[in-house]
Amino acid sequence: MQQVLTLSMPFFGLIFLGYVGGKLVRHPQDGLAWLNTFIVYFALPALFFQLLSETPFEQLAQWSFVLTTTFATYCMFTLAFLIGFVVTRGNIRESTVQALIGSYSNIGYMGPGLTLAALGPAATVPTALIFCFDNAMLFTLVPLLMALGRNDQVNGVQMALGIVKRVLLHPFILATIAGVLAAYFEFRPPEAVDRLLTYLRSAAAPCALFAMGVTVALRPIKRVPAELPALILIKLILHPALVLVLLSFVGAFDPVWVYTAILMSALPPALNVFVLAQQYQTYVERASSSILIGTVVSIFTLTSVLYLISNALVPSDLFP
Repeated sequence: MQQVLTLSMPFFGLIFLGYVGGKLVRHPQDGLAWLNTFIVYFALPALFFQLLSETPFEQLAQWSFVLTTTFATYCMFTLAFLIGFVVTRGNIRESTVQALIGSYSNIGYMGPGLTLAALGPAATVPTALIFCFDNAMLFTLVPLLMALGRNDQVNGVQMALGIVKRVLLHPFILATIAGVLAAYFEFRPPEAVDRLLTYLRSAAAPCALFAMGVTVALRPIKRVPAELPALILIKLILHPALVLVLLSFVGAFDPVWVYTAILMSALPPALNVFVLAQQYQTYVERASSSILIGTVVSIFTLTSVLYLISNALVPSDLFP
């Protein structure tokens, strides 16, 4: 258990420090803008590029793994959407945000640091693949459903172009593509550039987790949705359970890849859920509350998952 706490507590500790800082130092929320810019456009892309570029290219062509984990996320999205659709009596836009709460893990801010710390460098490729394809799927579904939920007419061509732009030009996706190309051509950047990337990579997780804590602190709980327990159950319990079942059914995956997928799916709802809710002016206060409560609950659920994996209490294949 000490090993598990050694892995998990620094992550939640950084979030907690950010939360305390956000409560004690009353800077406006706009003050986070440059830190978030550093994280999203420089630190995390450097992490993904460097890790992927150092990976043998043949390890990246694991389409059965990609399709299985992405399908699991889609199943959770659909289940949470249906619950939201019933609760809101057919409000597609609110149901879409609820679906994100139930399926969109904090794979950007928490994912890489946690999986690499718990499972080592072998978790690099599955972490990056899950991040890339989960984001691509969700960044496609959300604009489409939000457009369908509008009362006015939507230009189909503009909507399609907006979706393609959002997916292909996201800095994480661009960094992943660049890393894959570098791995294919066995490209290694000059030493000075590589050292700069290492500096950026080292700053990614601490800055991201601290910023997450500050962000949560600046958005106090105002409205707690009645459907939140069901959404949290889907996100923190059903999602990792389904990932394990599906990967076991497809079979023959490296145990590290299976455990990486379980950890990634067991993460709390992503901060991007609030960003998207704010962008579409839908379910904003309740999205903020859901992220905070989901993160607090994940202290116990995610630590339990780490304990089970670290002590080999979860088989990597249920159907050997």
